[in-house]
Amino acid sequence: MVAAAILPELATQVVIPVAAAVGIAFSVLQWVIVSKVRLSPERRGEGGAGKSGPSDYLIEEEEGLNDHSIVAKCAEIQNAISEGATSFLFTEYKYVGLFMSIFAVLIFLFLGSVEGFSTKSQPCHYSKDKTCKPALANAIFSTIAFVLGAVTSLVSGFLGMKIATYANARTTLEARKGVGKAFITAFRAGAVMGFLLAASGLLVLYIAINLFGIYYGDDWEGLFEAITGYGLGGSSMALFGRVGGGIYTKAADVGADLVGKVERNIPEDDPRNPAVIADNVGDNVGDIAGMGSDLFGSYAESSCAALVVASISSFGINHEFTPMVYPLLVSSVGIIACLITTLFATDFFEIKAVSEIEPALKKQLIISTAVMTVGIALVSWLGLPYTFTIFNFGAQKTVQSWQLFLCVAVGLWAGLIIGFVTEYYTSNAYSPVQDVADSCRTGAATNVIFGLALGYKSVIIPIFAIAFSIFLSFSLAAMYGVAVAALGMLSTIATGLAIDAYGPISDNAGGIAEMAGMSHRIRERTDALDAAGNTTAAIGKGFAIGSAALVSLALFGAFVSRAAISTVDVLTPKVFIGLIVGAMLPYWFSAMTMKSVGSAALKMVEEVRRQFNTIPGLMEGTTKPDYATCVKISTDASIKEMIPPGALVMLTPLIVGIFFGVETLSGVLAGALVSGVQIAISASNTGGAWDNAKKYIEVPISTTTSSRFLFFWLQFPFTRPLFIAVLRLELQTMPGPLVPKVLTPTRRPSLVTPLEILSRTLQAPL
Repeated sequence: MVAAAILPELATQVVIPVAAAVGIAFSVLQWVIVSKVRLSPERRGEGGAGKSGPSDYLIEEEEGLNDHSIVAKCAEIQNAISEGATSFLFTEYKYVGLFMSIFAVLIFLFLGSVEGFSTKSQPCHYSKDKTCKPALANAIFSTIAFVLGAVTSLVSGFLGMKIATYANARTTLEARKGVGKAFITAFRAGAVMGFLLAASGLLVLYIAINLFGIYYGDDWEGLFEAITGYGLGGSSMALFGRVGGGIYTKAADVGADLVGKVERNIPEDDPRNPAVIADNVGDNVGDIAGMGSDLFGSYAESSCAALVVASISSFGINHEFTPMVYPLLVSSVGIIACLITTLFATDFFEIKAVSEIEPALKKQLIISTAVMTVGIALVSWLGLPYTFTIFNFGAQKTVQSWQLFLCVAVGLWAGLIIGFVTEYYTSNAYSPVQDVADSCRTGAATNVIFGLALGYKSVIIPIFAIAFSIFLSFSLAAMYGVAVAALGMLSTIATGLAIDAYGPISDNAGGIAEMAGMSHRIRERTDALDAAGNTTAAIGKGFAIGSAALVSLALFGAFVSRAAISTVDVLTPKVFIGLIVGAMLPYWFSAMTMKSVGSAALKMVEEVRRQFNTIPGLMEGTTKPDYATCVKISTDASIKEMIPPGALVMLTPLIVGIFFGVETLSGVLAGALVSGVQIAISASNTGGAWDNAKKYIEVPISTTTSSRFLFFWLQFPFTRPLFIAVLRLELQTMPGPLVPKVLTPTRRPSLVTPLEILSRTLQAPL
């Protein structure tokens, strides 16, 4: 007789929503803490009780703590960025909402027409001796689940964008007090998005399962097949969010840099550049809202893939609720593990130097993975019977609980490996990016060659990690093992999104510091935060790509089983043709998105040039540029250009399946999966490496060695007045701009700029 899980059903029904509620409450707490950073000027008398002497006021005035105009300027810039991002998302969501409505109708028609919109109960697909709910009911509930997933994805992206635009100026203002204060503010804001998305996605899925269960009753096969619409809705919205937001941000980046930095030789975030607000808006709609929707789509799909396979395994056949919702238990434990991990960055340790930023973010990955490993072991012991069976292409495979633990754990640790490999190839602390930067000595051509080579090479280890996790998890628990391995990779999604959202917030903070006219020292701090953020953004993409590969394979297995395909024979002409066409699709999609970036950037360049040439006093800084027109250009271009790539992805399976059959479609899906993973990893890492190589070139060595010595002695009250006087004297006598690390003695924009343009273009959504 098969033993039952230790955790009873009632306890499971409590644990999942409580974990989700804790995640939401923690995100609200982080938001409250961030909101305590005031965006209004403090009077000199406020908060002065803790001053130790006049030297403290000297430091405050040096950093602009008492400059009311700077604080007001930061608030004004933040409002402009927030309004631009909100306007774009509302415009995008109008078009996406129309698509969602049309596709929901198509889902209903296709699923309902399978049995002629029958209202009669029918034999179950996998258990012919049992009766399942009618086709019409399945069509209705699948459509509802699709809409739920789509709405949750959109709301998650929107809320993430709002908190990012809420925190960017606050991060800038905190940078006046030190890099540690700014880091914590940016990271807390990222944590708001991470926990809100993970917890809300889990809660909505849990509620949907219970509400649908009222109708379906004992028909768990039909129930969880209908729930798969939730994953489809999330991933569909993620597609448009990533494409539209990606086109927006990269077009604004390229357009602003080509005219501002190359032609006019002004800093990256100079307020005189008409496209600077569009540039900062793009960071939020592309890298925050788009990435949030993207990772939510992967999370929802991995959960749904695992649930649908479990429903036709012993869990579903025997109606064992706790083992059935094992994927949700894993996600619940993930929220608690990430909560503990976040405290290490915000409460237990304090960042005191620029060099500690990137290690602190890396520790977040390590700690969350270690804590989550213990959590997976605990939930596998409590939530699974010791022995059970898993559906395996028409047969039932006997599996033990420790084997399923290994499946989740291998996905979790494979994600960590992918993260570290991504960090190695995109951080300017390591030789690959430094080699790319050094290659600029001989011109743009060599830096392109080095950058592309870096991207291709960076694919090797992640692919081996994904391949090993697929082999082990499939060997242990068939396609269910692959699905929970993907879930393991995403189990620390709250931490992953926190460090991912941290990057654009820091980038915006640097832009606001430049536009508000803050000191060079503040900009150095925000640049250090931003450089680490570029690496973490690439790590986040690595997690998204790796988990998407595992989820895609699990869904492919479910499709093959449901379509009653016993084998996919590559020697069959139909299948082989499908493989070739499928492998081509990611290139087609990439070409469309990159050309869209180019077209949008072209319009942006023309507008920025027009303003510089026709608005008197713009270069002198006596007249404000027309930011709104540039924001509108990026918005209109991205909305228009996101439709063809989205249509390519959504319509290809329908057209191939209808006109060429399921065998050809299976080839197309397999080819697109294999090809897409390689291109995505390569392009993501190449773009991230170019971006950080550019920063490596621009970042100064420091003022001088003696300045570092002075900053050390500034920490002590008895030496502070003397060394402030010496430091001020040194700063006044410094000969012009600081010396860059690589291109000495002067910066050469003609060599640095191609790095910026290539990194922006290649990071267009893939």
